[in-house]
Amino acid sequence: MTTLIEPEEHQALRAAVAALGKRYGREYIARTVAEGRHPTELWAEAGKLGYLGVNLPEEYGGGGGGIAELSIVLEELGAAGSPLLMLVVSPAICGTVISRFGTEEQKRAWLPGLADGSRLMAFGITEPDAGSNSHRITTTARKDGADWLLTGRKVFISGVDMADAVLIVGRTEDARTGRLKPCLFIVPTDAEGFQKQPIDMELNAAEKQFELVLDDVRLPADALVGDEDAGLLQLFAGLNPERIMTAAFAIGMGRYALARAIEYARDRTVWKAPIGAHQAIAHPLAQAHIDLELARLMMQKAAHLYDAGDDIGAGEAANMAKYAAGEACVKAVDQAVHTLGGNGLTREFGLATLITAARVARIAPVSREMILNYVSHQSLGLPKSY
Repeated sequence: MTTLIEPEEHQALRAAVAALGKRYGREYIARTVAEGRHPTELWAEAGKLGYLGVNLPEEYGGGGGGIAELSIVLEELGAAGSPLLMLVVSPAICGTVISRFGTEEQKRAWLPGLADGSRLMAFGITEPDAGSNSHRITTTARKDGADWLLTGRKVFISGVDMADAVLIVGRTEDARTGRLKPCLFIVPTDAEGFQKQPIDMELNAAEKQFELVLDDVRLPADALVGDEDAGLLQLFAGLNPERIMTAAFAIGMGRYALARAIEYARDRTVWKAPIGAHQAIAHPLAQAHIDLELARLMMQKAAHLYDAGDDIGAGEAANMAKYAAGEACVKAVDQAVHTLGGNGLTREFGLATLITAARVARIAPVSREMILNYVSHQSLGLPKSY
């Protein structure tokens, strides 16, 4: 990899995070899942080393970098078998939104804790009846004197049991038009009227998924993040980093699975030569490697555009990166399991659980079909289909 694509400081960050991830590894994550607890030790150490807040402003305890740096952190932890899903949410979405649009008081209250890992914020956008359509969100905030009253439901919200607050996407009524417009609110998880219910998932992950019910949750005026009239601009300032970080999550997982398969293919001998000498084994692994590398290049482009302030260009690239990484991850995991044969389904080799986990990158935070809709409409100029 040349310094033209990834400067020396990025390469140094990559190596340092890879070393941290290797010290924990897949066994650590599997143990936390089996014990029903959170990866608190890895989260705390990553925060202490400055990796969790590498994208946040230095004046608030962060590293002063961007999504390019944070995506490296998540990719390398994933490649070591110990990804931290909440990196996608707490520093990438919530930290970015507060950094860009929050008041000075909100920045001082939240960013140092998000940067060192001592505080954690979840993100709530998806609703039972809205799916990927953010325009159909029904969670509504209405004024009550100086306060807000927030009512609605959210679903598939990650890590709420770990979080101090949830950045909730709601809607307020435009006084001029009467139409509802999206707004963002910081909602403490211990607020009266805030209820969380775990969703029974077959996904094997340390981070749990929750359904939220917001029943007239009273919030002070300063719970609103950013301008009440900014609407979708502020929302997508968080969603583009989410897509980039989901790509990093997928690429890391794909690299981990591929590395296990390569190691096995080098050592496993059935007849006279290792099975990796056979093109039927070697070529699909080579194709998986190529696909992951291509997805990483698009992810790096998206992160570069976002960090440079090109929100429109970053939107297109982030969607493409998320799509490419999701596809590459699923194929890499599938080929890795197939390479190991029956061993690929055993607990000893730790690949079988990735079959389900890899699907997440195709489904969340937006499905591949919705990305194809976006690209066909926004990039190709074709008529909108929905």
